[in-house]
Amino acid sequence: MDLAPESSLIEKENQDSSATTITLFLTTFVAVAGSFVFGSAIGYSSPVQSDLTNDLNLSVAEYSLFGSILTVGAMIGAAMSGRISDLIGRRATMGFSEIFCSLGWLAIYLSKLMICLGVSMTYLLGSFVGWRILALIGMVPCVVQMMGLIVIPESPRWLAKVGRWDEFEIALQRLRGESTYISYESSEIKEYTRRLSHISEGGIFDLFQAQYAKSLLVGVGLMVLQQFGGVNGIAFYASSIFISAGVSSKIGMIAMVIVQIPMTTIGVILMDKSGRRPLLLISAAGTLTGCLLVALSFSLQGVRTLSGGTSYIALAGVLVYTGSFSLGMGGIPWVIMSEIFPIDIKGSAGSLVTVVSWVGSWIISFAFNFLINWSPAGTFYVFATVCGVTVIFVAKLVPETKSRTLEEIQSSINYVTSSIPQTVETNNSLHRWSWLTETRRNGNIKTQSQRRSCSGTRVTHLLILLRELD
Repeated sequence: MDLAPESSLIEKENQDSSATTITLFLTTFVAVAGSFVFGSAIGYSSPVQSDLTNDLNLSVAEYSLFGSILTVGAMIGAAMSGRISDLIGRRATMGFSEIFCSLGWLAIYLSKLMICLGVSMTYLLGSFVGWRILALIGMVPCVVQMMGLIVIPESPRWLAKVGRWDEFEIALQRLRGESTYISYESSEIKEYTRRLSHISEGGIFDLFQAQYAKSLLVGVGLMVLQQFGGVNGIAFYASSIFISAGVSSKIGMIAMVIVQIPMTTIGVILMDKSGRRPLLLISAAGTLTGCLLVALSFSLQGVRTLSGGTSYIALAGVLVYTGSFSLGMGGIPWVIMSEIFPIDIKGSAGSLVTVVSWVGSWIISFAFNFLINWSPAGTFYVFATVCGVTVIFVAKLVPETKSRTLEEIQSSINYVTSSIPQTVETNNSLHRWSWLTETRRNGNIKTQSQRRSCSGTRVTHLLILLRELD
């Protein structure tokens, strides 16, 4: 049989698909702009706390409500986003969310009339501009993303999922470039979509079955410990922590930015080299150390001979905490959550775990000012205790998921392994089909899935990086 025509097509595909198209770059940029929007919202309350409280005459309770109300919206959004994105598409969902983001920033800017770049960028700008100007600046990435959504294509996989095949071909061609041969990738996506349609999606109550018990414990446990370790209390109210410890809030927050970005980058690079568990253990131990240092600095403020150095201990503690959290605890729990649940239950599991995360975030961000007023040292000793529990939890219960298939993870993580559920068998067939698809041609010729595996990993790491910087 003459295979020359197919070989020539494959070689053409190899050459064309390696190039990054402008549409693909623009689509990625517009998508990750949402992470910058989210980071700006999280970081806003910290640098403006003093000015906002004075200008609007807010009590501790009122400012705590302002600082924590973002998490209430996040809980609602987390519960609804999956269903909405499936119904109206990824692009329309992002546009819909940006309307609310823009209105939120506008409401903050106009609050005086009504009443009387990521976290890092917001921290930096908040050190030099007022809270109203910072609110207007926060609208910029919202507008950028909304304008960009007009020109980028819809997700090809979503179009395939809902059966809009003509639009699917057009969107995929735009992303890959007009001269790229997309027939093989198109066939792979169609076949995967067809097989996926035969898997019935589990509901939220299906999670509470014996075979998912340990997966649920690990996923929910990591999110609870992540939030109750105090991260959002520190992120939302860093300026008040520095002021209470006698440190310049501007210097402290700029130092946080300088530490956060490189540590997050290092964590992303090391995650696939050293594995998830080692980074989580190091990260949790580091946050424990940071909390103890901050608690110690507040405890020593009453000691006259040592009070002069307490501000440096507090600054060091916050920086150790921030750097350690950025190294692993910020992003890896989300990665593990996406790896430990079978595909038929992953959507429901993701919604539940995300809602739990935001409930914990709201509790800490709302209660933080009250806790600081109760006892600054005691607050951080409590956080240190939670971080210590996190170390034990990771060491005893969290599996290593690096370079392991879903089936391997499931066989080691779940309590019930005597009988393999039908869903796992279906996942096995999907896994076998994917492998056969990648090797169905000459062994030396790679498919689009193989060629894009490295670039796909880099994009995944970029998204994790942006999320963690939030």
